[in-house]
Amino acid sequence: MTVKKNADLQSIGQICKSIYFIKKGALRVYYYKGETDITDSLEFEGAFVARVESLVTGQPSKKGIQAIEDCELIVINTDKLYALYDSYLEIERLFKQLFLKAFIGILNRIESIQFHSAEVRYANFLKEYPDALKRVPLKYIASYLGITQVSLSRIRAKY
Repeated sequence: MTVKKNADLQSIGQICKSIYFIKKGALRVYYYKGETDITDSLEFEGAFVARVESLVTGQPSKKGIQAIEDCELIVINTDKLYALYDSYLEIERLFKQLFLKAFIGILNRIESIQFHSAEVRYANFLKEYPDALKRVPLKYIASYLGITQVSLSRIRAKY
C-alpha cells in the first residue's frame, strides 16, 4: 500500500490489526500528553511497525502511526500471519525474533532517556539514523529525544 506524507496510517484509538513493513519512506509512532504531540518512535526503510499492545490485546491503541514521508508499505494482516504461524514454524520463530528485537530496542530507548544526557542521546540518534536530519522535521526529532526544539537547536549548534 502507499501512504501520503502526514497521513495517519493508524489513528489513536484504533485497534491495530496489521503489521507494516516499510519498503520506502518513514513513519512515526506518536501520542498526545495533554495538548503536546510526542514522537515515540521513528522508523525507516526495512523496519516493521505495529502497535503491538493493541495487536495482542485487541484493545484500541493510545498511539497512532503517521507517515512523515510518502511511503510504500507491505501490510501483513495479523489473522493471516497467525494462520501462517500454524503452518510454518519458521515464520513464527522469525516474528518472535523481530518482536524480541523491538522489545530490546524499547528497553534501550528507556535506558537512554534515564541515563544519558540530551547531547549523548542526540549523538546516538545521529549514529543510528544518519540521514534523519534531512528526512524528519526537527520538532519530531526533539520530541523523540525528550527535549525542546530550543534545546535541540543549542545541541546542534555544537556539532
